[in-house]
Amino acid sequence: MARITRPSGRNNSSSRVAFQGEPGAFSHAAALRVLGERANLLPCISFRNVFESLKSDSARYAIIPIENTLHGSVHENYDYLLDYGFVISGETSIRISHQLITMPGVRFRDVKRVFSHPVALNQCKRFFDEHKEIEAIPYYDTAGSVKLLKQQQPKDGAAIASAVAAETYGGVILRRNLEDIRQNFTRFFLLTKRPFSADSATGPQKSSLVFATTNTPGALFRAIACFALRDINLTKIESRPFRGKPWEYLFYVDFLVSDEKIAQSALANLKECTHFVKLLGSYRPTP
Repeated sequence: MARITRPSGRNNSSSRVAFQGEPGAFSHAAALRVLGERANLLPCISFRNVFESLKSDSARYAIIPIENTLHGSVHENYDYLLDYGFVISGETSIRISHQLITMPGVRFRDVKRVFSHPVALNQCKRFFDEHKEIEAIPYYDTAGSVKLLKQQQPKDGAAIASAVAAETYGGVILRRNLEDIRQNFTRFFLLTKRPFSADSATGPQKSSLVFATTNTPGALFRAIACFALRDINLTKIESRPFRGKPWEYLFYVDFLVSDEKIAQSALANLKECTHFVKLLGSYRPTP
């Protein structure tokens, strides 16, 4: 299994943010957008390691991807949200732009292998259809694939990753924007152990919760009606298996809050017609 090398710098866990991947990963960019350029980064090998870092106080914050506009939801992280009980304290979206990166001296005509995360490779199918002589090789992380090039210096190797990854590891961008669809965004959550105080920013706040209904006719309709009857806009609903209860489901919901009293009324109503409700967090998205 590949190992992640943590970058040098301050070791103050009170300001550290855990994320999955190597420095230069898209989660790295999301962390900087939410917490600023001085964020103290803690790269982790897996999503579970990210959650464990927050649980053990090795980090004060965690950044996790939750949804991609092309690939869909990150189901593993939905399950961890419930397992660990952390608070969603922020949200941002990053445009995913894939670059073809090599080490200096490697020309495009030399490239026979391209390393990257399987999702990134899948999002660049057109490139590989047009260059059938180039083999797509799955790797554990986009930025990690550029790090691999730096370490091994293959004469026929390239990677697909972000421009930040190229800069981080001294790579050269040979082709830009390889993704098949330009409208490619990933949504990230900022997690903390305790909720932040509501800020004074303008615009509606967003909240996320999870609930479960009884398996009876109209149960989901009644649950959703708690929001619809109060003109509360649901921006997403996602169902996941209720682990340990075969053929029962959890429903993860995001909704906009413009009036706190109305939102609290909806939640109280929801608790009356469901057998499980948990508020995951209230936050304002970072532009």
